[in-house]
Amino acid sequence: MELFGVPLETVYLYGLIIFGGLTFLFILFNDIFSGLELPDIFNPTLIFSFLTVFFASGFLLESLSGLNAGLCAGISLLISFTIVTLLNVFVLIPISSAEESLTFHDSDLRGRVGRVLTSIPVDGFGEVLIESISGSIAKTAASYKNEGIVSDTKVLIIEVKNGVIYVMPHQD
Repeated sequence: MELFGVPLETVYLYGLIIFGGLTFLFILFNDIFSGLELPDIFNPTLIFSFLTVFFASGFLLESLSGLNAGLCAGISLLISFTIVTLLNVFVLIPISSAEESLTFHDSDLRGRVGRVLTSIPVDGFGEVLIESISGSIAKTAASYKNEGIVSDTKVLIIEVKNGVIYVMPHQD
């Protein structure tokens, strides 16, 4: 069968190449488009994936089977709908609702014990290393009582303001 004088296999192949390329480019540059707050039904990842799978399965069915062109298109629609639904339900939705496991809030640091990396001078700033099970983080620190704290001293985090932790020496 032909569409606009072009064999249907060629139309499927061109569609596969075009939408496969667009899907790949969209995945690479997804952050640019993430600011567009579109409803889930207009998710470009789903649309491009649907069309890519449709054209791929249509090309394979048209070239490898002796089925009617309309039946090939119908089966391709079903295959594409099924795969994109599975992609959405089992990949995209869980990823979009997942939380970052290594994140922390500044308020979570209060009461924790750290070690001074860079000495904290009077009325100045230093650096404190806070270790946890998930890793270590170094934060800018200042003395809570405006006193100098030397390097390698254990400190207790009293409060956090504007990304700076205020500490005082910790007694075991």
